[in-house]
Formats: sequence, structure tokens, C-alpha cells
Amino acid sequence: MTRVFNFSAGPAALPEPVLRQAAEEMLDWRGSGVSVMEMSHRGKEFMSIHAQAQALLRELLAIPPNYKTLFMQGGAIAENAIVPMNMLRGKASADYIDTGEWSRRSIEEAARYGRVNVAATSKGSGYTTLPARGTWQLDPEAAYVHICSNETIGGVQYHFTPDVGDVPLVADMSSEILSRPVDVSRYGLIYGGAQKNIGPAGLTIVIVREDLIGHALPCTPSAFDYAVVAEHDSMFNTPPTYAIYIAGLVFQWLKDQGGLAAMAQRNEAKARLLYDHLDASSFFSSRVDRSCRSLMNVPFHLKDPSLDEAFLKGAQARGLVQLKGHRIVGGMRASIYNAMPLEGVQALVAWMREFEMQHG
Repeated sequence: MTRVFNFSAGPAALPEPVLRQAAEEMLDWRGSGVSVMEMSHRGKEFMSIHAQAQALLRELLAIPPNYKTLFMQGGAIAENAIVPMNMLRGKASADYIDTGEWSRRSIEEAARYGRVNVAATSKGSGYTTLPARGTWQLDPEAAYVHICSNETIGGVQYHFTPDVGDVPLVADMSSEILSRPVDVSRYGLIYGGAQKNIGPAGLTIVIVREDLIGHALPCTPSAFDYAVVAEHDSMFNTPPTYAIYIAGLVFQWLKDQGGLAAMAQRNEAKARLLYDHLDASSFFSSRVDRSCRSLMNVPFHLKDPSLDEAFLKGAQARGLVQLKGHRIVGGMRASIYNAMPLEGVQALVAWMREFEMQHG
């Protein structure tokens, strides 16, 4: 069997030890005689899987005791609606920072449920930078301030936690969560789809401060009400059981690697290798400002776009897949999440050098 280096933005690569363990346990989970896929979500076997995953997540992120961790469904796109449904809490508006495509989608969805104040935008730069904190026009009476901490498509990332005063900070961390330590106490709510750094598609992680729940809009479906989900320990409806199981295996793998501080060092090394090559090359380029380049998603362009297909074809032949950039920005994109080994980035850089020698 030959495994490729999968640079997909999501669903993304999973750690090979996790996949092997899941394969070994596929037909019979630890002597239960059944697959996790077949278990009752209320049976003792799955309840132990669920509890262990919750505990490991809290440990990895050092989540304070006054925060709830919820396992939900619908991905970040659903949360774009679920957040304002739960977080407006009778207030007139919420502040949003526009830094790319996923911020824009969050803004559009939130506007269905309340007034959105776009407090800052980097649209003028083509979303290749972040708006300077001093330019943000925040409303001290806003229900919350929303950011997308890592824009998967544009490749910009906050390398700081913005200070927004007493207003709760809400962050879509879908494509960077668990890639580095985070001071959860600086946020009112963190959410993210699992299919990038956590596990397979289907699971959504929500981390919310307890005092912010219990004020959902009357129109909020029960399964989307954070208070209801928390009261039922994420078991109000049948949860995505297999996705939770895989997430738990990933959480354990992360712990075994040394935790999030160790992963941050690895992720910085991978990103530095790729960005250093981009900066040294006259054939490839990164258009993202150096101050906010993503450590997870690296868009880049060839000097001659007519060579894009040849580059992708050659990459695939070398076991480097899913490098085509998003249609909005074009070019290439290498997503180098936790599960991408350094060897994968080394192989990509080697192919970039080879291709430049052939066509430069």
C-alpha cells in the first residue's frame, strides 16, 4: 500500500496511527463484538468513548471549568447561524471582522438574525492581510465580536488574540484549532468543523462560556440551542458517533506527541520551510502579508499560470495530491495541518525546485 501526501484543505489527512487503530477496531471495539458505527449512543461503550474524547479535548486546550464543550453537527456553516441565534442575547447588533471568504459567509448568515456591524475589513488588500487592530470600529454595546482566526481559502491567520474589552470574542477556528495552544479564557465562544485538524467531517466542536448560554432566540431549533445541548451533554439528538470516536483517537495522538506546544513547533517548522522557499523563488510567490501568513493553509502562485496544470500533474505523479488552489484565489494551496509530516512539505519543496529548473 502506498500512501500519498494529502494537502487537502478538508476533509483533510488524518494521522496514520489513528487510521490504523480505527482499522484494527473496525469490526470489534475492544471486545464489545460490535463496531463503533453500530453502537447505541446511549450504551456504556459509546458513553465511555464520548467521555474520554471530552476529557482529552479539555486537557489539550486547558479549557477552564466555566466553559462547556459541545459536540454538535452542521459544521462551521451551520454555526454561522447558530452563533447569532444563541449569542445576540437581546442585543441589537454584533461586530464582525471581515478578513476573507469565511468571514464574509459568517457575516451574510448572521444578518438573517440581527444587525451586523462590519467593524473592520481587509477587502481593500484583496484579503491578503489583516486590518490593523487600531482601525476596528467596535461597538461597546455589541453582543459579541466575531473573527475567523484562520482563513482557509485566503491563507491569513491571526497570530494574536485581539483585545475587544468586555464584549465576548467569538472565533471560527475550524482550520487551526488544536494546531497550537490557545488561551480559551480570552474567548466567549470558539467553534470549528472537525474535518481539518480533528477528524472526519460530521462533527462540530463548540467551546462556550457558561454565562453566555441560555438566551437563545425563540426561533432557535432545540438541537441548536447551546443550553439544551449542554444540558443533555451533547446527547439531545443522536450525535455523530463515529466522528466523535475518531476525534478522540486524534486527541490521544496529539497528547502522545507532546500536546499542542509540541505541535505548534512542528507546524511552525513546516510552514517556515515552505514560506522560505516561496520567498527565495522568482518562479513561485506568496501574496499574503508576512505578518499574518497562515501556518495551516499556504496559497501560492506560479509566475506563469499556464503551467498550473503541468505542475499539478507532476505533483500527483510524485504522490503530492490536492494542491489545486480554491477557485476564488486560483493558483495552488498546500494545507499542512497537524497530520501532515515534515517529510510531506520537504517533498513538495523538492518538486517545486525541480519544476522551476525545468520551466524557470
